[in-house]
Amino acid sequence: MKLVVTGGCGFIGGNFVRWYLNERPDVQLVVLDSLTYAGNLHSLQDVLEHPRFTFHRGDIADRAAVTEALRGAGGVINFAAESHVDRSILDATPFVRTNVLGTQVLLDVSVQLGIRRFLQISTDEVYGSLGPDGQFTEQTPLAPNSPYSASKAAADLLVRAYVHTHGLPAIVLRSSNAYGPYQFPEKLIPLMITNAMAGQAMPVYGDGKQVRDWVHVLDLCAAVAAVVENGRVGEVYNVGGGNEVRNIDLVRQILSLTGAAGSLVRFVPDRPGHDVRYAMNHTKLTAELGWKPIREFSSGLAQTVAWYQANGAWLDMVRTGEYMAYFERQYGARLDVSRAEKPHDK
Repeated sequence: MKLVVTGGCGFIGGNFVRWYLNERPDVQLVVLDSLTYAGNLHSLQDVLEHPRFTFHRGDIADRAAVTEALRGAGGVINFAAESHVDRSILDATPFVRTNVLGTQVLLDVSVQLGIRRFLQISTDEVYGSLGPDGQFTEQTPLAPNSPYSASKAAADLLVRAYVHTHGLPAIVLRSSNAYGPYQFPEKLIPLMITNAMAGQAMPVYGDGKQVRDWVHVLDLCAAVAAVVENGRVGEVYNVGGGNEVRNIDLVRQILSLTGAAGSLVRFVPDRPGHDVRYAMNHTKLTAELGWKPIREFSSGLAQTVAWYQANGAWLDMVRTGEYMAYFERQYGARLDVSRAEKPHDK
């Protein structure tokens, strides 16, 4: 089968392409990616010449590019998204264009071409923020709190509408925070690893007590495969790693793994609307499709740190002038009023 993977040069999409080519010898993969700052063709360097891999450079909001890439395909997995909450606070426009309009274009073309399977990759953030107890289930009402999560919730609802209105065989997969190799260093784990390696300030929002549920990207790849191959049309499936960790505790683990000085940790003013806690219940996915996470978090984190330490060339390539300008824009003023971690913060 020919399967189109949008956003296949990004973090999760790229890991999925590499993993799926190895796991499914009968599948041809076509990657459609516009190669924005977070999409890097070099991340797929080892599969560019693979006989079952094809690359199309194009924007998912461009109907002609989407039509060309999807022609003859049996399925679509939509990883393509603007995905960083902080950037959505600075400017929501690219998020609405890619995440909402881009998804709509993909859905329209999929209906037109008779796509037999469409999987929308979404996020736990569409559910909003949890208190100290409980988990998100697929029945939890959508309550997005950032422009990013609002755009993803809108895309999820579009998918639902195309299932019911046009009969498109589509499914939504909502994942908790993913980590692993090839993640762009604006996200928490690679940002802290790379700044620790460079001896630079490690900015932690607020008191650092926000809780996130982490899933290794390869476990997430296995979940994506299970759902696109055997999930029920029109359904939503949650993916979680069962690894709830406070941000500050995660940062301390990275300090230990990198041997960096604790004085690099700097508490900065919190971002607007920062959700307190996410936790995903994946009982439905496990019961129906047999998926469960298999990678233990502390060893997975250690392997991730080791990957960044061993791949300085890739890191230097993605930490461009544009990225450094963004870091200064996002954290510069906050670092001016930050404070270092003290013993009583623990």
